Amino acid sequence: MTSSKNKHFIIVLFTLLFILQTPSSFGNHSSTDGFFPWEPKHVVSLIVHCTNEKIDLGIKVLPYGASFDFRFHVNYRKTTTYTCSFEWPKNKVIFDIFSTYRDDNVFGKFGVCRECIWYIYEPAPCRAKRDGGASICFGWDS
Repeated sequence: MTSSKNKHFIIVLFTLLFILQTPSSFGNHSSTDGFFPWEPKHVVSLIVHCTNEKIDLGIKVLPYGASFDFRFHVNYRKTTTYTCSFEWPKNKVIFDIFSTYRDDNVFGKFGVCRECIWYIYEPAPCRAKRDGGASICFGWDS
């Protein structure tokens, strides 16, 4: 009789494990994410690589919510531009994260940003306004 109870327990256990592994078991829970600690995990990071004509700031791997900053001075000819590539799984885009014409022009459409704060989203890069107004979003260069 003990053997019968063990077989019944094993069948119930495997049935429960199968149910927990199906995508509909926990609403948005995906079977590829796994419920148990030994299941495979997937972390998505943003890969950033910024350069200008003379300086390469290197490749940075940023986990979700992290930031990366750098400081510089605009050259005397006022031609300083920093271009960054942003890479997610299956997506790579390029954007001039700083352009003297756009970001350091008193008469320009977007004004001067002494501290340029960018929020990078897959649909678009957006520059925050220091006065708390709505962010300005731009299209990707590529």
